Amino acid sequence: MADKKALITGITGQDGSYLADFLLDRGYEVHGIIRRSSSFNRQRLEHLYIDPRESGAKLFLHYGDLSDAEALSHIIYNIRPDEVYNLGAQSHVRVSFDMPEYTTNVTALGVTRLLEIVRRSNHNVRIYQASSSEMFGSATPPQGEETPFCPRSPYACSKLYAYWMVKNYREGYKLFASNGILFNHESPRRGETFVTRKITYSIARLLTKKDRHLYLGNLESKRDWGYAPEYVEAMWKMLQQESADDFVIGTGESHSVQEFLDQAFAYADLDVGEYVKIDPSYFRPTEVEVLIADTKKSEKKLGWKPKIKFNELVKIMIDADMRAAGLEPLGDGDEILQKKFPHRYWTSD
Repeated sequence: MADKKALITGITGQDGSYLADFLLDRGYEVHGIIRRSSSFNRQRLEHLYIDPRESGAKLFLHYGDLSDAEALSHIIYNIRPDEVYNLGAQSHVRVSFDMPEYTTNVTALGVTRLLEIVRRSNHNVRIYQASSSEMFGSATPPQGEETPFCPRSPYACSKLYAYWMVKNYREGYKLFASNGILFNHESPRRGETFVTRKITYSIARLLTKKDRHLYLGNLESKRDWGYAPEYVEAMWKMLQQESADDFVIGTGESHSVQEFLDQAFAYADLDVGEYVKIDPSYFRPTEVEVLIADTKKSEKKLGWKPKIKFNELVKIMIDADMRAAGLEPLGDGDEILQKKFPHRYWTSD
């Protein structure tokens, strides 16, 4: 039997790179869409990338963009994937206030382009759409599959549009299309502009005297934070079900930015008061105060539960950033990974 083919948009991002790891480990032929730029943006894939001209390559990268229907159509018609994971987006919530039109074009309309191409292809494709807990916005926690949405940013509005398009194409055209409503998930591969990685990356820079201060915005926001490599397994499980459905994925716990900050600095033996300053420019025009996942459905139907706890996530990320900065890791993070995921692909940074 031929290997299954998977197409990943956003493959160079945190989730895309971990998903590529996961699928290659299961024998998939993996294709990824990358945007053309004047510099390489494949750092998260360097441990995987094989030049497709080499015999037996299993990972192939293609130039394309969710704003370009022609390029998407060409890629899908030529690859004929069994599974499509749409992880591509303008995914930074704060930036979406500065770039609402671009965010909408890629994050919302990009999904419509993708769904329509798959519909017209008459090919039996299973689609995963990366939805977001930000769609819940100011909804009362905990938030589950039946919780009414109340988006509070252009990013969240764009994700909500995409969510409803997936449901409409599923019900109207019988596409196998599932929404994964993932709550915040972090890792050493998280971009440095996202608050958790900004904190752990800055700690390494403070320890090496490259920075004097860390500037942050709202410390009171509470989020349900998990470990990203675990979450890509939940994505895959959704596409292995008998029928398409929507699932909330999270830990069921909520912690503030202040808690993450305090735990991180305590682990590195640094004083928050000495190094951290508040910068009003990092505050959003409209804030989301509390997000907590109601995970009953995903636990029952997918059999998925996270293993990494909040305090363990903090240690894993700091150890990785210290190692990247040439420092000796404190060790707890590495020990946690070795204990909970022996011989698994995600034990590496």
